[in-house]
Amino acid sequence: MSSAPDSSLAAVVRTSQGDYRALVGRGLIAHLGDEARDAGLKGKAFLIADEAVFRSCVRPVQESMEAAGFETHVLVLQSGETTKNLDKIKDIYAWLARLRAERQDVVLALGGGVMGDAAGFAAATYRRGVPFIQVPTTLASMVDASLGGKVAVNLPEGKNLVGAFHQPKLVLSDLDTLKTLPDREMAAGWAEAIKHGLILDADLLNTFETEADRLFGLQDDLAVEVIRKSVAIKAEVVSADEFETGDTRVLLNYGHTIGHALEAVSEYGQFLHGEAVSIGMMGAARICRDLGLISDELIDRQRAVLERYNLPTSAPGMDVDAVFEATKSDKKSAGGAIRWVVLEGSGQSSTRRDVPDDVVRSAIESLVG
Repeated sequence: MSSAPDSSLAAVVRTSQGDYRALVGRGLIAHLGDEARDAGLKGKAFLIADEAVFRSCVRPVQESMEAAGFETHVLVLQSGETTKNLDKIKDIYAWLARLRAERQDVVLALGGGVMGDAAGFAAATYRRGVPFIQVPTTLASMVDASLGGKVAVNLPEGKNLVGAFHQPKLVLSDLDTLKTLPDREMAAGWAEAIKHGLILDADLLNTFETEADRLFGLQDDLAVEVIRKSVAIKAEVVSADEFETGDTRVLLNYGHTIGHALEAVSEYGQFLHGEAVSIGMMGAARICRDLGLISDELIDRQRAVLERYNLPTSAPGMDVDAVFEATKSDKKSAGGAIRWVVLEGSGQSSTRRDVPDDVVRSAIESLVG
């Protein structure tokens, strides 16, 4: 066994809780145990896995960790947002306690963003915090949720309202785990990567527009390069604004205010997170146009690229009032005013706290009509 090749390093995330490597490539799970050792981890390894990846991923992860000297234990949880609640977290705590998990042991989150959030939140709070590793197996988690240490669970009143900043010790994204990902899940992942292009990198957005056929099938090295680029963008933003106290990291929430509202109103059962963000980005773009920040041309470009990756751009039949009220629970609000992420051009974004309610309502109406 050996550490992953240097070429797989997408970024080093620099945080107050320590720096960590974000790796992206193919066949990387075989190197997981050695990478964990190189990151200074020891003790027992507690794998918390999404049932969707149990057959394909759990055993290779166990083998890699055990080959590096870790004793492993596995807990398999149900897929979906319904796992992100305090009752399920109690189940994780009880499992860790029965197996006498200690503070020097390590928790591994194996699955999509939901599993990373749930396992990461448990790791952040059990015994006041134990180390954890992110092994994302969905595209959405690889390019977004697994990086930056934001871990949380949902309340009936809103998404991610109970959480913490608990940075992983390592993020290892093996593109081979995406082979069995359903088409809908894959499309949802592209939404977060396309978002990075829209808000911060015009060249990346151009690549998504011109190379859709090559990227969509993950067939060649271009997909690896683009995912590494997206990871590097997220890592750079996190390193610059770890706790989202400035106006940098909040840019990553483009489309999320309306997207989270759609998820909450539909009780997390109708949309995948990336789908809700895609629709939310269309609402946000409409707000930007009505504020005089962008033209219809950029809205049309955004709609075209999202639809090219099989993403929804509207939410027919949703209750306008309910969605509007749900935006008020946005965690990014300050003094009661929501910090809206707005586009000012291709790859250019900023935040605004002065978006009138009628503009927001009009944008939501344009999505649900």
